[in-house]
Amino acid sequence: MISTLISNPIFPIVIVLAVITVVLLIMVIMMQLKLRRFLIGIDSKNIQDSLTSVGSDLKELEQFRTEMEAYLNSVESRLKKSVQSVHTVRFNPFQGQGAGGNQSFATAFLNEHGDGVIVSSLYGRDHVSVYAKPIKNHLSEHELSGEEKEALAEAKKKLTF
Repeated sequence: MISTLISNPIFPIVIVLAVITVVLLIMVIMMQLKLRRFLIGIDSKNIQDSLTSVGSDLKELEQFRTEMEAYLNSVESRLKKSVQSVHTVRFNPFQGQGAGGNQSFATAFLNEHGDGVIVSSLYGRDHVSVYAKPIKNHLSEHELSGEEKEALAEAKKKLTF
């Protein structure tokens, strides 16, 4: 029976068609696996569902980016107003009298625009005096001592633009 089947002239054609069918079946299975990987989302049944899912994710991402840009702009504007440079100069205002040592100081606090304050302290054995002078655009309306000018100049150098 097998010998008759093999001797039949249609047998080689059937074998070739069977091989082609198996190859095509394997290709269909591989395409189905690729399609499943391509389809995104839990309920995706076709490409349109996947594209809709990707589109909604893209809209959410775009909204997040817009919100983040607004937030970062507000943080940047607040940061420009914060203290960004500090410099302290210590000194002895009573040189030669033995009082005070180097306990006196002048400290400049500046923001990015050169606005801030200089806090000075004069230390003596019997008393301590503290002064604060506002700074606007690296300048003060009040007369600055040499130490205060030095603290302001050094703080200004530390600012990065």
